[in-house]
Amino acid sequence: MKLCLLILNIVFSINAQFVSAQTPKIESSQLTSKNSQALQQAQNAVVQIRSFAIDGAPSARTLGQERQGTGIVIRSDGLILTIGYLILETKQIEIRTYQNKNYPARVVAYDQATGFGLIKPLIPFEGIEPVKFGKSTDQKIDDLLWIGSSGETIFLSPTALKDIRSFTGFWEYHLDKAIYTSPPVVNHSGAGLFNRQGELIGIGSLFMQDIMPPEHPYSLIGNMFVPTEILEPIFTEMLQNGVGPNSVRPWLGINAVERQGRIQIIRVTPDSPAELAGLRPGHWLLGLNGQTIENLATFYKKIWALSMNAGNLKITVFDGQQIKPISVPLVDRSASIKKPPGI
Repeated sequence: MKLCLLILNIVFSINAQFVSAQTPKIESSQLTSKNSQALQQAQNAVVQIRSFAIDGAPSARTLGQERQGTGIVIRSDGLILTIGYLILETKQIEIRTYQNKNYPARVVAYDQATGFGLIKPLIPFEGIEPVKFGKSTDQKIDDLLWIGSSGETIFLSPTALKDIRSFTGFWEYHLDKAIYTSPPVVNHSGAGLFNRQGELIGIGSLFMQDIMPPEHPYSLIGNMFVPTEILEPIFTEMLQNGVGPNSVRPWLGINAVERQGRIQIIRVTPDSPAELAGLRPGHWLLGLNGQTIENLATFYKKIWALSMNAGNLKITVFDGQQIKPISVPLVDRSASIKKPPGI
């Protein structure tokens, strides 16, 4: 398909006025015929993923019983890189390619530290070339990039790099480096972020109301991507063990946010170590093992640095009336994840 047809397939998920103001301008000099061919190959490596959660899976409460997103073929044997929450605690996975062919697939690995997931079709693909990897660090702010995602069709959308910085999620998740782009796509889950050479540099994780850093004078809606360069150091272990080297780590089972310079719990997972220990929504987190909690990222990192053999950790909380310590047992998150029969 020629570049003009590729551009005609661009789908924007935001209003026309915003698109007009924020869409990167595509100059003819920016994309050569070689770029066009590479981007076409990248688009052909994009697949749609549908997954169905295991009955009674705890993650279904927040992620849904049925999930839909995108994956990218990264190896000649059909191995697909996606975002992990699409395949977490699932019993059935279906893949649809750009050729409108459907394939059953299985989970190969899920790494909760990075959020990456690996799946593989049970029947080999035909006519799909795997993508090559690039590096986000080779890009400059406002560089033209492309998002490969799937909805009714598989398509590429132009976007621009707006920032590279850390990201801390309220669900006990942190990246030292994340990629932020705008304009966004709504079908962001597992979407591929490609440079002009058609190289994969990120996997889609979030739609955000504001991707700019707090000190920036204006806000901008966009997407957050997990950089693919952080896959390389853990890739072999993910294939061998089904998890990355940092996936086995303490887990509380809380959602927390920073407010007024403090950390507050906004949700506690049912039957989690946090709930069983007595942590509740509304509690303010003040200290960890006798040390003051500075921010959410530091709080997570200090917990993850603890040995699983350390026994309990002591969290100091303010419940609105009094300050008190709560002892929470150290539990490995991966041990509580449901797996389909035979896995």
